[in-house]
Amino acid sequence: MKKETILVTGACGQLGTELVGELRKIYGEGQVLATDVMDPKSPSLQSGPFEKLDVLNKQALGEVVERLKPTQMYHLAAILSAAAERNPTLAWDVNIAGFMNVLDVAKSASQKVHKVYAPSSIAVFGPNTPRVGTPQNTITDPTTVYGITKLVDERLADYYFLNYNLDIRSIRYPGLISYKTPPGGGTTDYAVDIFYKVVKEKAYTSFLGPDTALPMMYMPDALRGTLELMDAEASKISVRSAYNLTAMSFTPAQLAEEIKKQFGEFEMNYAPDFRQQIADSWPDSLDDTQAREDWGWKPSFGLTEMVEDMLKNTPR
Repeated sequence: MKKETILVTGACGQLGTELVGELRKIYGEGQVLATDVMDPKSPSLQSGPFEKLDVLNKQALGEVVERLKPTQMYHLAAILSAAAERNPTLAWDVNIAGFMNVLDVAKSASQKVHKVYAPSSIAVFGPNTPRVGTPQNTITDPTTVYGITKLVDERLADYYFLNYNLDIRSIRYPGLISYKTPPGGGTTDYAVDIFYKVVKEKAYTSFLGPDTALPMMYMPDALRGTLELMDAEASKISVRSAYNLTAMSFTPAQLAEEIKKQFGEFEMNYAPDFRQQIADSWPDSLDDTQAREDWGWKPSFGLTEMVEDMLKNTPR
């Protein structure tokens, strides 16, 4: 077992809930401290140490780091896209000030944190970004508060790497799909919610239009990609802002068709809301060549495989 001590912020979110479990399998339950402002509900978070922690409280964060002396930090605390539009001020504070607190504490710790992980998002792209096969380096002109905050975070990551030699790593996540945690306020969450509704009600109303293509990834691939990036030799990491990463792209209509093939008939309806405008500013698909070349990224799940596994495991 690798000798690492790990601190995770925002552990109660969709990604954190599952990532903490994977980290504890690798490093040991007692070696991974999960933290959040909320109480833990998932068994994976209750399997090891957990503490209440607000990343906006820099003093408290610093005290935890000095006591724990983590070798790695996974900073997952954030206000996601749709939720951020409802409360822009909170999103700005948590997503930027909270991130700066983590960076400052990590670089200033008496025992320096070896690696810091802080995810970004396809939300950093905007209406002038090439929509198909969006390249690693391109126009980033986000029109949402969430996207703006994540773009600032990307620039901060570069800054702290260049000026303080902080080994920080990141991924621009596409929509993440999982049966283990319910939707958490993201624009791509229809691709999670649909499975809960289909298996229980045999009906779903999408808040995005039928032809809205977006990049997506099944959670097992997202977890593996994250851990592979963190395990890669520093010399192989050429991107310190955030890597493009993807596995598949599809529309709500295409997802519905695949579910019908495997599950049977259900009623699919469409009632686009404010999240449609957010989705329309994001790419249809991503080019993740840089991640494949730098550290060997390769997805395992396409649309068919993802739907099969989701239908099998989504709670009835």
